[in-house]
Amino acid sequence: MNNKKGILALSPLVVFIVLYLVLSLIAGDFYKVPITVAFMIASIYAVAISGGYPLAKRINIFSRGAGASSLLLMLWIYVLAGAFAASAKEMGSIDATVNLAVNALPSSMLLPGLFIAACFISISIGTSVGTVVALVPIAVGIAQSTGANLPLTTAIIVGGAYFGDNLSFISDTTVVATQTQGCKMSDKFRVNFMIVIPAAVLILIVYAFMGMNVKAPANVPGVEFMKVIPYLVVLLTAIFGMNVMAVLTIGIVLCGAIGMIEGTYDLFGWFGAMGKGIVDMGELIIIAMMAGGLLEIIRENGGIDYLIDKLTAHVRTKRGAELSIAGLVSLVNVCTANNTVAILTVGSIAKKIGDRFGVDNRKAASILDTFSCTVQGLIPYGVQMLLAAGLAHINPVEIVPYLYYPMAMGIAALLAILFRYPKKYS
Repeated sequence: MNNKKGILALSPLVVFIVLYLVLSLIAGDFYKVPITVAFMIASIYAVAISGGYPLAKRINIFSRGAGASSLLLMLWIYVLAGAFAASAKEMGSIDATVNLAVNALPSSMLLPGLFIAACFISISIGTSVGTVVALVPIAVGIAQSTGANLPLTTAIIVGGAYFGDNLSFISDTTVVATQTQGCKMSDKFRVNFMIVIPAAVLILIVYAFMGMNVKAPANVPGVEFMKVIPYLVVLLTAIFGMNVMAVLTIGIVLCGAIGMIEGTYDLFGWFGAMGKGIVDMGELIIIAMMAGGLLEIIRENGGIDYLIDKLTAHVRTKRGAELSIAGLVSLVNVCTANNTVAILTVGSIAKKIGDRFGVDNRKAASILDTFSCTVQGLIPYGVQMLLAAGLAHINPVEIVPYLYYPMAMGIAALLAILFRYPKKYS
């Protein structure tokens, strides 16, 4: 593919970035340019520049991406998450869980405690989405009751969610990375662990220092243990590996049952709370569908293949090979907004690059997983970030400056390439 055609194929993403980020920075306010409008204009542009196809086919390509089965699964999770979060809040479950956390932990340990909880749950359940759904409402409640920074507490959960997404044996990114590179999960885990644990410990210390300024509320209400049950059940069933949609459904039913038993709301009050929660997720669903359609057109027009060709054209050394694998999966992740799809897309190419230049397949798998999780953890239009922002009722871009762990994870992985670490696998 020539440069002109390749750049044109990628241009819809550039249009979105310029429209949203640049105009928002000029305005000095990320709410001045609605992200839905930026995606709509970029999507119209993507359909318009897709030459060689009749208009009806271009729209079909866009619709195929917007209605992909993997994306629709995420949208159903959004619907259930909205219904659960709203019914739990209306019933008092979030307040009760926050009161339990504030009573159990000293105020200086609330921030590191949130990070540890997110890391533990995400490595147990192997999904960043499940971790975000379970813990962001609690992080929001803690921010509101203690006066802590809301984007910061939300970002702590998102960062911890990617700790497990990157390391868990049952994470889809781990499965795909090890399968494409032909290595054992346990071996990839060892390499990954050695690279990211120093970053996790450093960020935990940072949160401990930042948490010293968090003040516990003066009068903490007693814990209503009955109202904590929905969150405990959601966390436990998720940790034991139950499907996230089943987990959320159980949580919704428990909220309704306990709310009506306690007299917090009647049947219609429960239905009203669920309805409000689902409607609140509407913008996220629209964004996710437009992003899916936009990225499908980029892929169809050869934008991702162009990136792959350019990044692999000048590789000469083992270090260069590792850097090209990292750059490849990162850029494809930016274009697909899905770390598992990014690894699937470049996995076979990464394997060929690694074999040609003698890269250890365990290190290659670790690079693929770590850099894809880093990028997925930082892009404001990724499904996890959109879900976290929706549950916290803030703009996803507000969360980005506080994503210390994904940033630290990416820096640690880059240093591991540059300084040939861990030595045994380099």
